[in-house]
Amino acid sequence: MGRRTSAGRGSRPVGRSALRALPLAPATIVMGLFLAGPIGYCVYLAFTDLQLTGQAHSSFVGFDNFTAAFRDDAFLNAVRLTLVFTFLSSVVGQNVLGLALAALMKRASKPVRTVTGAVVVTAWVLPEVVAGFLLYAFFRREGTLNALLDWLGLPGQNWLYTLPILAVSFANVWRGTAFSMLVYSAALDEIPTEVTESAEMDGANGLRRLWHITLPMIRRSIGTNLMLNTLQTLSVFGLIWVMTRGGPGNRSQTLPLYMYEQAFQKSMIGYGTAVALLLLVVGSLFSVVYMRLLRTEA
Repeated sequence: MGRRTSAGRGSRPVGRSALRALPLAPATIVMGLFLAGPIGYCVYLAFTDLQLTGQAHSSFVGFDNFTAAFRDDAFLNAVRLTLVFTFLSSVVGQNVLGLALAALMKRASKPVRTVTGAVVVTAWVLPEVVAGFLLYAFFRREGTLNALLDWLGLPGQNWLYTLPILAVSFANVWRGTAFSMLVYSAALDEIPTEVTESAEMDGANGLRRLWHITLPMIRRSIGTNLMLNTLQTLSVFGLIWVMTRGGPGNRSQTLPLYMYEQAFQKSMIGYGTAVALLLLVVGSLFSVVYMRLLRTEA
């Protein structure tokens, strides 16, 4: 009897845990079908020579697609431009400008906060293609930027030809800064006013308060914002495609555009999927770095 009683008692937690997990089963199945399933299929395609045209059956080629990628100068150029684009527009541009806007809006009057927030958020909610056309009209030779420079008596140029990666980086900053501003506005509101007031009474200027008080206290928000912005920026396609299509030549061709060119313009689905898998690895590496930074105590 003692054994039966203990066995019965031991089986109760298992049954309860199974019942508690039951409501999660539909969501788990859906995620398995629509998330894990396509990712697994893409991993399989990355090791094949599948093509859109001129091929009846695909065959397994192992790591040939990855080897070919690292031997391709165009791929290495796309990796370099992707890192430059991500660093300029996400790590530096959106984060620094978002934090600056959040700090300024915290001290500004209500009408200024309302107008500034509306303008910045409007750029964020615009569809990517619409934002691309707007920034194309701004940077083109006959565009708004050159008209302003001409009015100021300064020489203009074809920015989309001479500095394409900088132009698309600025465009991504213009479009995505609102998210960083909202994140940092919420983080700054959580800083106790007593802390900043005490620092002011001790004679700390604005720069010292920013470096020794504000940044350490919003460190986790900075790490989270960096991770989300970086992952979003790595996958930017429509904005660059509308503005430059990766040109001139391949001077603004990031990995998403290179992947599209190989998979759909050159019909090499297997090779393009391998590039997409490498892009996923790059995003995972960034995520690991940011997660380690979030775990590190300041």
